[in-house]
Amino acid sequence: APSAPTPASSNRTRAEFEQAVLAAKEYVMAGDIFQVQVSQRFSKTTAADSFTIYRALRTINPSPYMFYIRTSEGDLVGASPEMLVQVQDGEVETRPIAGTRWRGKDTAEDERLAAELLADEKERAEHLMLVDLGRNDIGRISEPGTVQVPTFMVIEKYSHVQHIVSAVTGKLRADLKPIDALRACFPAGTVTGAPKIRSMEIIAELEGQQRGIYAGAVGHVGFNGDLDLCIALRTMIVKDGVAYAQAAAGVVADSTPEYEYNESCNKAAASLRAIDAAADL
Repeated sequence: APSAPTPASSNRTRAEFEQAVLAAKEYVMAGDIFQVQVSQRFSKTTAADSFTIYRALRTINPSPYMFYIRTSEGDLVGASPEMLVQVQDGEVETRPIAGTRWRGKDTAEDERLAAELLADEKERAEHLMLVDLGRNDIGRISEPGTVQVPTFMVIEKYSHVQHIVSAVTGKLRADLKPIDALRACFPAGTVTGAPKIRSMEIIAELEGQQRGIYAGAVGHVGFNGDLDLCIALRTMIVKDGVAYAQAAAGVVADSTPEYEYNESCNKAAASLRAIDAAADL
């Protein structure tokens, strides 16, 4: 029989998280920021080794960016849906993801939730703001007049959630290197909020703990400088028999604490399920 799942704990209580959402809303109402991403870190004890958790995650939550990296500070196990930045032959691309619904129990409910997501004014406004932020980031390092949005507000589906996704592209300026594109885009607006710097100051105040690898970047840089990096989302650190997974919710003027708490839990669900599934492999 499958082993009983061990409960996950968070680095903050539900009440603390919801209080942080209310505090973030105050900053939005005061005009400091338009949006900020407030996260919590889940932890779960596990007897499974990190590579077994990675194998389980590949099955449960196949994603565009899958990685397993052993480091001195713990093993990284990731299934990220989101590109941070890619540079190939002078073409720069970023793919902001913002707007989330859970998956439906059947096709009809799934499609209803997708349509509801695309029709949600709050989600659309939030997504548009982050596309504008992406255009601004790409615009800083691109040839004038080359920034485009070839994909705008399409639905992408993953094991536990579905998202609104867009793509922003540009042509890298001749006097710059691909690494300059990383400098321009990092950290992603989709994990900080907008404007970025003020959002990060508020995150530092409200979260109270360093994020570590969460919301950072994982990927590769070629010998020619071309690079492909994802945002470290749906990414666990496994160390000393404990797996850690972090997830955020975007807080805007009309956010409700309960909804944002549930969104952060939904985003962590696939990672936490993989830890349980690994116990039976």
